[in-house]
Order: sequence, then structure tokens, then C-alpha cells
Amino acid sequence: MKKYVSKFHYLTHDLPGFSHIRQVQMACSAGANWIQYRCLTKPEDELVDEINEIAEICDEWGATLIIANHYDLIDRVDAQGVHIDDIDADLPTIRKVIGQDKTLGVSAANISEVLKLQNTGVVDYFTYGPFATAVNDGADDKPALGFSGYRDLEKLNIGIPVIAVGGIRPGDVENLLQTGVNGIAISSAIIQVANPAEMIKEFYRKLY
Repeated sequence: MKKYVSKFHYLTHDLPGFSHIRQVQMACSAGANWIQYRCLTKPEDELVDEINEIAEICDEWGATLIIANHYDLIDRVDAQGVHIDDIDADLPTIRKVIGQDKTLGVSAANISEVLKLQNTGVVDYFTYGPFATAVNDGADDKPALGFSGYRDLEKLNIGIPVIAVGGIRPGDVENLLQTGVNGIAISSAIIQVANPAEMIKEFYRKLY
């Protein structure tokens, strides 16, 4: 049975003066129902404490919490799954570690990576991008796909939910959904504006 995957993903980032907890509070209160916690700078014990605090916020709002890359912490935190950035990671082993009940997402940047993920048989969804500009650490060298890159997916028999990511703005949402993607993931469009909560609400209105 396919696991539920939201149309609206918010990705937290390490930002000066804008903590992960504050980002999650803001995103959930504005309507985001899928949070991906992305932190590459803290030691393990701090990660666990922060993830569990964020999990309480997500529980209050009914949001799904996914942790990026730290699949080894899955037994110590209240998260519903993990997202892996490395397309070459040992995904079958990661699936065994996290179990069948947890959601497993992976990042893809081109058609060959998409097909590779589908062939593993262990991935529940994948993010595909960047649409315009890369937002993930280490992804700056990946070419922007644009709308044509997503329309190329329609030529394939993809059985895994596709989440568009990377430099997406509200004006892009309608056309992206017409390409057949199942949802979008956002970060930079939110953190670069004066009123992040209102921007999230604008994305929410576009999606739903």
C-alpha cells in the first residue's frame, strides 16, 4: 500500500536568527502539513532533542515530520520517516534500518536517477529538481529543470509520488501541477520574504 505523501512540503534550513523550531512553528501554523527537518551542523544529542521538540509541534498541528539524512536516529526520535539526499546511498539497507512503516524519500535530479529510484522498490516518494535554483546543500551544481524537465516525466511510467523542489515561487505552482507532479517542496521562497507566514499561505491557496 502506498504511503500518504503531502502536496505541500516545507524544508527547514540552518539560518542565523531563524531557528528550525521557529521555522516549523511558522510553517505549521500557516498550513504546511509536511515538514522536512534539515540540519547538518549540530551534534547528535542536540539533533535528537531538537527533532523531538519539533515533533511535538508537528503533532499539535497534525503535520508529518521527515528527517533529512539522519536515518540512524530514527529509533530515537518521533519522526514518520527520512529523506536521503545521496542518490548512491544504500537505500535497501536504509529501508531495513528504518522499517517498512516509516516513509523513505530520496532526492533526484535527472531522469536516470528517477528510474534508478523506482527500480529499487523501496522508495515511497522522490523530490525532483532543482526547478529553478538549487536550495539543498551540495546541490548548487545541478542544472535547473524548468517546466520542460518535469514534462519529460510524463513520458515515463512513474509509480512513485514526485515532489518538485528548488527555487519554486507561487506563480510556478499551477503550471508545475499540470506537469503531473504530486506536490512541491519550498524553502527559499519563504525565508527570503518579509512575511514568511503569508507566503506559505499563498502557496497553500495555490495548491489546494
